[in-house]
Amino acid sequence: MNQTPLVYLRGEFIPATEASIAIYDAGIVIGATVTDLARTFKHELFRLEDHVQRFYRSCKYARIQPRVPLEETLQLSRELVRRNCELISDEQEIALVWFITPGEFSVYAGGAGMAGDMEPTFCMHTFPLPFQVWQHYYTQGVHVITPSTRHVPPQCVDPKIKCRSRMHWWLADQETHLVDPKAITLCLDLEGNVTETSGSNFLIVQNGAVVQPSSRNILPGISQQTVREICGQLGLGYEVRDFQVHDVINAEEAFLASTPYCLAPVTKINGVTIGDGTPGGPVFRKILTAWSAVVGLDIQQQITGE
Repeated sequence: MNQTPLVYLRGEFIPATEASIAIYDAGIVIGATVTDLARTFKHELFRLEDHVQRFYRSCKYARIQPRVPLEETLQLSRELVRRNCELISDEQEIALVWFITPGEFSVYAGGAGMAGDMEPTFCMHTFPLPFQVWQHYYTQGVHVITPSTRHVPPQCVDPKIKCRSRMHWWLADQETHLVDPKAITLCLDLEGNVTETSGSNFLIVQNGAVVQPSSRNILPGISQQTVREICGQLGLGYEVRDFQVHDVINAEEAFLASTPYCLAPVTKINGVTIGDGTPGGPVFRKILTAWSAVVGLDIQQQITGE
């Protein structure tokens, strides 16, 4: 049996070891790449349609037209995951990544070389989810830090597009990790409002209700939407509004919502303890338990191995 995972690239399934992108692809030269990511539970993709629809919305905004229709992408996604799941154990899960670039420049100079008619570079690939990387989120809690680097204003690039043009996140992380190498960067907007992290939505609990930052400043997360739906089912309040670091410090709870690990409790911001500092308060636990019931497994146990 071929033990090499498959990749979908330029219209065909090929071994990952044979997949490559030209150094003069627009994704490399100017960082123009639209992307999205989904994960499996018990080897079945979770909310696949939501992720693919968001991916196509991002493509439309970026003026990069996939040559593959949305429905066909859904079929190809399921087929790629089915094949690659045959190479992992029943206990493992995988993430599925889609990305697309405008294609290859005929001249390496990029925009200065005149793009001309370009064929988009469309790729799908998978990787095993490294649960051990996130284990300490549940045992110690997440420490978030707000660096001086600010979130890109929506007047410049709408955050509803999921893309890889992320130099500001790289710079922000360099600041954050000088303070705490394990901390996660939480960017503020130009007015000091909380936005998001580079890979997750950020939520707090105030007066028993879950609060998310204003939608004008953040990517509409599929996991965040899952939290919102679960709150509705559990009768928990859910609010959308601006809030600041002061509110986070004085919140009852805080947590992250992200596709790879679903939820993660936040116990500190800028070195200050949130709530009683316990990883995962009562609201977090209710939501996590409900989410685990939806996917038919204990999410925390899958991540911690306990």
